Amino acid sequence: MAATTVDPEEISRFSAMAETWWDPEGPMKPLHRLTPARMRYLKARLVGHFGRDADSATPLKGLRVLDIGCGGGLVSEPMTRLGATVTGVDAAGDNITAARAHASGLGLDIDYRHDTAEALVAEGVQFDAVLALEIVEHVADVGLFVESVAQLVRPGGLVIFSTLNRTPKAWTLAVFGAERVMRWLPVGTHAYNKFVKPSELAAHFRHAGLELDDLTGLVFSPLTGWSLNSRDLDVNYFASASRRGA
Repeated sequence: MAATTVDPEEISRFSAMAETWWDPEGPMKPLHRLTPARMRYLKARLVGHFGRDADSATPLKGLRVLDIGCGGGLVSEPMTRLGATVTGVDAAGDNITAARAHASGLGLDIDYRHDTAEALVAEGVQFDAVLALEIVEHVADVGLFVESVAQLVRPGGLVIFSTLNRTPKAWTLAVFGAERVMRWLPVGTHAYNKFVKPSELAAHFRHAGLELDDLTGLVFSPLTGWSLNSRDLDVNYFASASRRGA
């Protein structure tokens, strides 16, 4: 059997929630709340890496960006508004259907595809930047997934991951708190044993030929919401890495 990054149980779980992606009070409510902080980080890293004007209305114009594990398009859409040419890919076909319908209703031109990272590698396509947000903790093979992402970014390009650290604090807040106490997410959304420590992700990056550039935490406060914190990686964090070359 060919190696794959797809975990059928994870695909089934997220397919069941596909119609709720754009409901800000539904199961995806935490991601809606997270989006502003995510976009601040993504814009800053991409603008800095590619030497763009942060004050421009479309600072990412001309950049080809892959949003792998795009879900319903919560990041693909604002990336498109920043000027990027976006390809959104998800292994759950129902997610892609929801993403296409929402983008079409807003007149946004996004290339949504029901596919996998390894299938794109087989096609030989590459992008200026690849985003893998809240997905690596749901794949079947982390090493294969990172290797696939590395092959999908061109030399000189950038990859940005966000995921959950495997710490007791992360289990307390993201699993017990978010799923079982606050009921922000359906129970079973996250499996603690699949959380990835920053050191582990960095090792996968090195093995795949990527150079870690930045680690930044995402911290939640009941009073102020989500914010970026370069020193607190205990729960949610970003990892940005570049592929060296001309």
